Amino acid sequence: MSLPMSPDEHLKQVLASFDESVNPRLVEILRSAVKHLHEFTREVKLTHKEWFAGIEYLTATGQKCDEVRQEYILLSDTLGVSMLLEMINYAASEKATEPTVFGPFHVDGSPHRKNGESIVDQTNDTGEPMVITGAVKDTNGKPIAGAELDVWQVQSNAMYDVQEGADWRNMRGIFTTDAQGKFEIKTVRPVDYTVPDDGPVGNMLRAAGRDKWRPAHVHTVVSAKGYIPVITHLFDSESPYLKNDVVFGVRESLIADMKNGKCHYDFVLDPL
Repeated sequence: MSLPMSPDEHLKQVLASFDESVNPRLVEILRSAVKHLHEFTREVKLTHKEWFAGIEYLTATGQKCDEVRQEYILLSDTLGVSMLLEMINYAASEKATEPTVFGPFHVDGSPHRKNGESIVDQTNDTGEPMVITGAVKDTNGKPIAGAELDVWQVQSNAMYDVQEGADWRNMRGIFTTDAQGKFEIKTVRPVDYTVPDDGPVGNMLRAAGRDKWRPAHVHTVVSAKGYIPVITHLFDSESPYLKNDVVFGVRESLIADMKNGKCHYDFVLDPL
């Protein structure tokens, strides 16, 4: 009588089933994922009931996604994976602006705006007016002319525009720095808000006793020819949620003074 197959032998059998000649990078990722899944299952001694609860949770997460909402990105954000992804893929030098999470509410095709123009397109937004000024520079302090800043933020009602409707647009714009690398953006002071908690991610946060708040911030993707683009935020220094951001995105270097209707910040890009 042959001996029962051990978990280690079973894992080797599964890993050997992936053919490296098909797609080496894909096989590398799949083998690593399988290895960690098997180790996780063994470490926590997963039961059949718990395994099926996980299947149901992932199914519900997919069902919550639509053309506006991406529940899987939100799940990635709240588990710290999105922030880790930025840290791995963009290791900023000591002089460059730090990256943070992209978030689930970016929209392609934002309007290009002139310096000094407002991103407030809906007149019912009654937030506190604020002007963001600054410059985009290289790590030697040289201004970068023609750099682009793709900017978006939550509305004063604590909702992003797309949360109110797929075609609703507000608080977005793409700005280009002038010959001195400077920019000026008219907006309103951002507000603290909660991530959507009416789906599987919200259920997870409540079950784990976790907070659901994001500190007030402005999203910015800064890019320029010949430089590494950075996905980042500017955080309001007076937000009470800076130390318990639900998506772990706050960095000390990205906290800015937004009092008295003014915010000044210089972005620094690493060369390619």
